[in-house]
Amino acid sequence: MSADSEPVEVLDCRGQRCPLPVINLARRLPDLPAGAVVRVLADDPAAAVDIPAFCRMRGHEFLAAHPDQGPAYDIRRIP
Repeated sequence: MSADSEPVEVLDCRGQRCPLPVINLARRLPDLPAGAVVRVLADDPAAAVDIPAFCRMRGHEFLAAHPDQGPAYDIRRIP
């Protein structure tokens, strides 16, 4: 991951079940500057599908999944 892809914030959604990780991500993204990367920690198996789908529907960039880190998902806010 390049320096411009490092998360500026970590959103800890571990223990939350669908759809709460996506809802919390949707609430947080508007407060971040365009281009900012947020890492979502979400251990609900549905997050592996829901978070990339949310990014496609809302026009944000899904950067990476890190199954060994929480699991964790990196998203870049697109204006």
